[in-house]
Amino acid sequence: MKIMKANTAVALTDGAPHRIEKQREEWIAEDKKKANLDNVAKDTLYKILDKNTFSKIKMRKTAKEIWEKLIQLCEGNEQTKENTLSVAVQKFDNIKMKTGESINKFDERVSNIINELNAKGKVYSNKEVALKVVRELLKNGM
Repeated sequence: MKIMKANTAVALTDGAPHRIEKQREEWIAEDKKKANLDNVAKDTLYKILDKNTFSKIKMRKTAKEIWEKLIQLCEGNEQTKENTLSVAVQKFDNIKMKTGESINKFDERVSNIINELNAKGKVYSNKEVALKVVRELLKNGM
């Protein structure tokens, strides 16, 4: 982790001091605490990752860099997010009750899709969900 300090040898730019890395010998107790917290966070992240994901983040130096890479890996770029949202919307639009499926199982599948959509930022009103479920139940003679 880089602990920074103001560089007094360089003039201020836009009112903000130029910052340089503090040498380890210059660290005060608060700096050591920050560095230790970063190590604890990295250790926690390392412990929860599978080997494949770990191999993709192991070169990152700080917990923040690791976290940012994990976000990129898990969420993808904007195009990927849009695509996964479109797929989830299609799942909801095309959901059908399976032959012999209980109402509880069907409701569970609908709830899972709704939770997936909510996580991706798409929210359907309770009325829209209820209408979808009722229409599907009526098609199946319920």
